[in-house]
Amino acid sequence: MMKKILFVTGTRADFGKIKSLMDVVESSENFELHLLVTGMHMMWLYGSTYKEVKKQNYTNVYFMSNQHKNEPMDAVLANTMIILSRLTDAVEPDMIVVHGDRIEALAGAIVGALNHIRVCHIEGGELSGTIDDSIRHSITKLSHIHMVANEEAKYRLMQLGEAVSSIFVIGSPDLDIMNSTKLPTLLEAKSKYSIDFDEYGVVMFHPVTSEENEIDLYAENLFRALDALDKNYIVVYPNNDFGSAKILTVIKRYENNPKFKIFPSLSFESFLVILKNAQFIIGNSSAGIREAPFYGLPSINIGTRQNARFKGETVINCDYEEVSIINAIKSISRERLERSTHFGEGNSTELFEKFLNGQELWSIPVQKVFVDIKP
Repeated sequence: MMKKILFVTGTRADFGKIKSLMDVVESSENFELHLLVTGMHMMWLYGSTYKEVKKQNYTNVYFMSNQHKNEPMDAVLANTMIILSRLTDAVEPDMIVVHGDRIEALAGAIVGALNHIRVCHIEGGELSGTIDDSIRHSITKLSHIHMVANEEAKYRLMQLGEAVSSIFVIGSPDLDIMNSTKLPTLLEAKSKYSIDFDEYGVVMFHPVTSEENEIDLYAENLFRALDALDKNYIVVYPNNDFGSAKILTVIKRYENNPKFKIFPSLSFESFLVILKNAQFIIGNSSAGIREAPFYGLPSINIGTRQNARFKGETVINCDYEEVSIINAIKSISRERLERSTHFGEGNSTELFEKFLNGQELWSIPVQKVFVDIKP
């Protein structure tokens, strides 16, 4: 009998990171893919990215909204748990797969754990330095199987009491897509989004929930700094965390500025091509810490959101001050830097498929035991 595997996606970003893994399941004779599409995907404000998911033509897909505009995160968590509780009751999955540190992933882990369904967490053990850490580590403790990016993440999970036998190092799955020969050309990506810049920087600035009172000032400093320089920018909306409305208010002031092309979202493949061919990426997105270094692309990391993450030689850190941001941009070399493979080599899909088809993964018990690290 085919095992049913339910994936959960709430954003364009996490969909891009797990898409290659879902393709493995969908094409397998041993497994049946089920996919819940919710969160930002279902929101018009963020580009209704569920349409990108629809284009994949997966067999069993469920599109369900889990929030109204500006609904608090705890309410969104509760809504998502109810959706997943009813969905798992109907589908009866053998495993739930979640990614990262978003509310939808936490809901999937809670529902799985409470219903004795195996939960597989992709890219746990990471550090960022914000509330995301608390969510990510909570998901770890609720999950039974861990697919991590590197040995550092593996050791952190061991510190959290996870059994070594439950941790599989596969790298970051989005690097597989970055390595793919099936990505659109730059011309195709630019044409799709009517981008006419020859040279440009990519801008992604997300809210930090603990800095909500100052986030509009920080956004204003960033965009004043960008506008002060003779450069072009492709801006992608922030995520929908608390404080995003203030950032959007600032961004919308630049909608008619010819230096800025502003998008609620970009398809993951198009985003990667646009990123690869940029002069730099600036903001506080993990894309500047993970994806950009894999391309050897300079990135400017602003503020505290990625404080605890590993930062390679391609990353420039700066504070929220306008002059600091201007100086950071001016310091960027036009030459590409050596690419970083800290988060993997681009073979995550192959390793995921290997472990998924092995007996070791399916023999991991649903009843978890805390494993102490002996002094």
